[in-house]
Amino acid sequence: MKQSLRAKRMQRHHQRNSKVSKLSLVSLMDIFTILVFFLMVNASDVQVLQTNKQLELPESISEEAAKDNLLIMVNANNVILQGRQIISVEELMAMDSVIVDPLNAELEYQKSRKQLTPEEQENGLPINIMADKSVPYALLKKIMQTSASAGYTNISLAVEQVYANTDELLEQAESQDSVEAGQ
Repeated sequence: MKQSLRAKRMQRHHQRNSKVSKLSLVSLMDIFTILVFFLMVNASDVQVLQTNKQLELPESISEEAAKDNLLIMVNANNVILQGRQIISVEELMAMDSVIVDPLNAELEYQKSRKQLTPEEQENGLPINIMADKSVPYALLKKIMQTSASAGYTNISLAVEQVYANTDELLEQAESQDSVEAGQ
């Protein structure tokens, strides 16, 4: 039977549309490759120090990132160096001396295990102190003094970074200082 031109055109059209279309994986792989590179580049921007649920860090607008150094954690009960309890806070507060002997001994041991670079010999070893914001400054001062006597003079205090308008924070600090000065 003879078909009209219109019938032939419709038949070709139906044959083209009846074929199963294939999924193009090339463009999908391109998207995933870009996504992987994006995640790899941006994952290195975030640095998280090991934290403890018992620790509430003080807040700061500091933008300097922490480095992975020796870590002293001070919570309400204990002083912990690299996950190992050194001394309790009660014992530390009861001490009269400025240098904490158990902490000093452990810091000296940690220093002896490390090969010092010329820069570290000249500038001192780096150490991070992560203390709860309720810890008194007198206790922190003893810990920092002990660290410095053991050769860890490059001391960093860990804080929780707050993203805020710095002008507002400066105005609040100035107004608080003026109120305190008036008292």
